[in-house]
Amino acid sequence: MANQTNKLSSEVTAFLDGQNHPLREEIEQFRNCILTANTDLTEIIKWNNPNYCFEGKDRITMRIQPPKQLQLIFHCGAKVQEEPKEKLIKEFFDMLTWKTNDRAIATFNDMEAIKNGQSDLTKIVNEWIKVTSR
Repeated sequence: MANQTNKLSSEVTAFLDGQNHPLREEIEQFRNCILTANTDLTEIIKWNNPNYCFEGKDRITMRIQPPKQLQLIFHCGAKVQEEPKEKLIKEFFDMLTWKTNDRAIATFNDMEAIKNGQSDLTKIVNEWIKVTSR
C-alpha cells in the first residue's frame, strides 16, 4: 500500500498527538488505508475524531473513544435525511454492522484485524463514496 503521508492532515496529526492514545499505531494504519483507498478524500477533525470528507461532505468518521477499540462510521453527513429503503451498499461485508440503511459501522480491536480487513475496507470506502455522491 502506498504511503499517503502527503495527504495526512496536520490538524488531525496535532489532535492525535495531544490524545496519547494507546491505539495510535492502529489509528495511523486506518488513516493511511482510508486516504489510499480514495485519494479524493480530505481529512479533518470533527466531533473530536478524525473525519473524512468527499467534495466537502462528511462521509466517514473514525471513532477513537473509548480507547479499547476503533470504529469507522460510514454515514451521509450530520443533516438528517430520508432513510433509503435498502442498505446503501448491496454487497455483503462481514465487518459492517448496519445501524440504519444509510449508516454502518466497522469495529476493529487490533492491528491484525485492521490489516486483515484492508482489502474489504478499501472496497467499502470506495463504494460508500460512490453511493453517497449521487
